[in-house]
Amino acid sequence: MPPFSDPSRFEEVLVSPLYLAGSNGAGDAGFAPVAHWPHHHLDDGPCQLLVTSPDQRIRIGWFGDDFDLWKITAAEEAVAPPRWTATFNHVTPGEIVAGLTTALAQDYAASDPYENNGRFLAAPSLDRADAVRPLLDAGWRLEPAMRGTVSVRAPDGQAGALIRNDRPPWDDEAVTLWAGPRGWGTRAEAVFTARTPTHLIASTAAAMASSALVVHERHMIHREVEHLVTLTPVAPAATPQGSRAPTPLDVRRTAVTEAVRRAARAPRTATDLRVMAAQSRTTSSARMRSSPLAPAAAARPPVASSPRRHSR
Repeated sequence: MPPFSDPSRFEEVLVSPLYLAGSNGAGDAGFAPVAHWPHHHLDDGPCQLLVTSPDQRIRIGWFGDDFDLWKITAAEEAVAPPRWTATFNHVTPGEIVAGLTTALAQDYAASDPYENNGRFLAAPSLDRADAVRPLLDAGWRLEPAMRGTVSVRAPDGQAGALIRNDRPPWDDEAVTLWAGPRGWGTRAEAVFTARTPTHLIASTAAAMASSALVVHERHMIHREVEHLVTLTPVAPAATPQGSRAPTPLDVRRTAVTEAVRRAARAPRTATDLRVMAAQSRTTSSARMRSSPLAPAAAARPPVASSPRRHSR
């Protein structure tokens, strides 16, 4: 049976650990902390949605068809080059991205754009290990690594962090958080450049180490990862005993639905055409009122202009 013809693949389950829970391809969890910020839906180019702070110093880009779904930057001014960059790939759970976006929303709320004093522009700590302190506090362990780096690994061995403790150029990768077996569809990665404020990486690491259960659909978890996680089906809502009598609104909705179906099958009469026109207006109005946080990523291969980056 093909994977997506199996209804159980869309079953909602509680997943633990969070860092292996996969991505739903929509990014709503990561955008939730900044839902009140301006949203810019882009039709052209690989970036499909750009959410910015009101003064546009912080930019959160969503690339729905790329290996790196998220690109988050901050700058001294809206037109200045980024001071730092954080990227999250297509396997990273949105709840981990929310660790960073939550901290950014808090920093921006406490800042004064005229004084340019946002904490999201703070210089990083001299001790880069401070960025992964939440992992160490959660029982993750230091382990041998390549010269010039520090490595931290989760107790189950399925997640970790790699920190460069030299002085890389400001736009070089300095800290990488990862989870899952190596592979394009199995390894989550978050990468931060050298000037990323330490507390922002720490906030992301804290979300990664969280013991909280998350609700995801089963298909979001790669089949090669399923044996590494604990899945608990979400209990369905209790069904009320007996069926209630239809209300007048129910009756009207049923009548309209049947009329639309008849009109769609054979739009021959003036009444049928009026029904179809009313349906079109209603659908257009609903689309105008809706404002999703992020476009759902379509199930199509990445665009040719954005080659997949091989996992580390």
